[in-house]
Amino acid sequence: MADGTSANVLYRCMRWCATHQLGLLAYFFQWANKFLNACVIGSGADFAAGFVIMHPIGIVINSKVVGGKNITLESGVVIGDEKGQSPILANNIFVGAGAKIIGGLTVADDVKIGANAVLTKSADKGATMLGIPAKAYVKKNNGAAS
Repeated sequence: MADGTSANVLYRCMRWCATHQLGLLAYFFQWANKFLNACVIGSGADFAAGFVIMHPIGIVINSKVVGGKNITLESGVVIGDEKGQSPILANNIFVGAGAKIIGGLTVADDVKIGANAVLTKSADKGATMLGIPAKAYVKKNNGAAS
């Protein structure tokens, strides 16, 4: 499948099994996601309702990641830990293709992370994060970006 429907279903099945002490079955769903969708999501990763994977290829998510409602990921997104600390994602977040979110940071509500951005510091509510390293995009009054 080109879209992420099967990756979403396999993640939800894996997560349900993991929270109901069905570790072997959770591992099976994790394995299936890896081989059918080229998508690796740790069994401890916990996303609320509205978690959407648009295109699963190349997505890697650490087991300790916590995400709120309505999070959308494009292909190639990596959400990982640094020094044992994993990101916490709030609600209504969009993560563009190839973006990386690394370390013990917090992504607040209503944040957009641009394609190929590398986020290593927390993002404030409503921010649009772009670049390497990612910084908040600010639109000036005359319409120009800075």
